[in-house]
Amino acid sequence: MIRHFVSRQFVVFLVTGGTAAAVNFGSRIVYNQWLPFSGAVILAYLTGMVTAFVLAKLFVFKDSAQSMGRSALFFALVNLVAVAQTWAISMALAYYVLPAMGVTSWVREIAHAVGVVVPVFTSYLGHKRWSFR
Repeated sequence: MIRHFVSRQFVVFLVTGGTAAAVNFGSRIVYNQWLPFSGAVILAYLTGMVTAFVLAKLFVFKDSAQSMGRSALFFALVNLVAVAQTWAISMALAYYVLPAMGVTSWVREIAHAVGVVVPVFTSYLGHKRWSFR
């Protein structure tokens, strides 16, 4: 299992995923100007997901023989699992864990950042096995 994460492909996935995560994180702050935190997290995740698909197709899994439509379908399915992880972790940290720890500054930002990072490994395996095989 570890061999999947010791490769040039995984490093490029981390870079493109990091870019998409930055888009996700930054857009959540913008969306939060008009939406509640929960909705902003979901919309930001979708914005990051579109960015991630384009970058993954162009730079990470460029040799994939799978059709664009099939890749997009599986990409969306893998990301449904990841968005559930992101949302659950963000909400738990923002509303329960961080307040219980006495954290009062940057609570939403910390919660969302952790929520975005957690699904990196599960998403990579899902995209490698299904989205871009």
